[in-house]
Amino acid sequence: MPKGERGLARPSTVADRILWVYVIPIVLIHALALLAVVPWLISWTGVVVMILGVHVFGQGINIGYHRLLTHRSFETPRWMERGFVLLALCCVQDTPARWVANHRHHHKHSDTRPDPHSPLVNFFWSHFGWLIYHNPGIHTLSSYQTAVPDILRDPFYLRLEKRPFLVFWIYVAHAALYFLIGAAAGAALAGPGVDRGMAALQFGLSLLVWGVFVRTMVVWHITWSVNSLSHMFGYRNYETGEESRNNWLVALLTVGEGWHNNHHHDPASASNQHRWWELDVSYYEIKLLERFGLAKRVLPPRHVRQRPAPADGAVVA
Repeated sequence: MPKGERGLARPSTVADRILWVYVIPIVLIHALALLAVVPWLISWTGVVVMILGVHVFGQGINIGYHRLLTHRSFETPRWMERGFVLLALCCVQDTPARWVANHRHHHKHSDTRPDPHSPLVNFFWSHFGWLIYHNPGIHTLSSYQTAVPDILRDPFYLRLEKRPFLVFWIYVAHAALYFLIGAAAGAALAGPGVDRGMAALQFGLSLLVWGVFVRTMVVWHITWSVNSLSHMFGYRNYETGEESRNNWLVALLTVGEGWHNNHHHDPASASNQHRWWELDVSYYEIKLLERFGLAKRVLPPRHVRQRPAPADGAVVA
């Protein structure tokens, strides 16, 4: 069978078009997350760690992959950019180059045939179906070179592309850290007469299941909802030539990404908040980084950027 650009066999049948490298992790993480219903693994600490992790690791996607790498809405020191990327890699949402390429492709062809995840196909396609099929428009070396030359020029990101198993080991390492911390805490907090080994195993597994597997699954569906729900349900502030919507529920879950019509109107902006009640927590966090000198060149919304500068000596309200 002839080979494609990345050394992969060109798909010729439906089975060939399935990307097992995506299907297997999606199925596996969902299956492992179901362990959360086992009573022995349920703990309030695990639930709290999961909720906090959804925000912390999710910002690796929202702020790191999306606003920082894809749209260059602000700048950070190199070490902080790497930190956001490591958080994103612990969400198993692909390498930086592939994620950014897919999203830039989405903006270029939004809700048209080349759009990788338009809900005009159907809800399930836009939510996750697009991930599991080979798309020659985005799964080729030439498409990455065209869409993300800035990302591929960085040796760190290029290494992740050349050695994709690094992503796997980063995820495994952070999962092991959750288990070890949980096991140590379980052993230390075990009461008199309690088997410390069993307490360590139980608490370690609880944090692993809730803090890693459930959290990963939840972050997936929250991120995917921007592609699906925010192109199907909600209101529009702007006529943008596609079907983007402002969806308050998605905005709440994604701390700002759900104001999607605002984003499509002005993708370069670091803020999606165009009305006072369209709260964009991610933008506030970027501004907090700016306050501490950890972010600069933070791009405000277009209506702020285009506001006439005050005349010399004028009093600004």
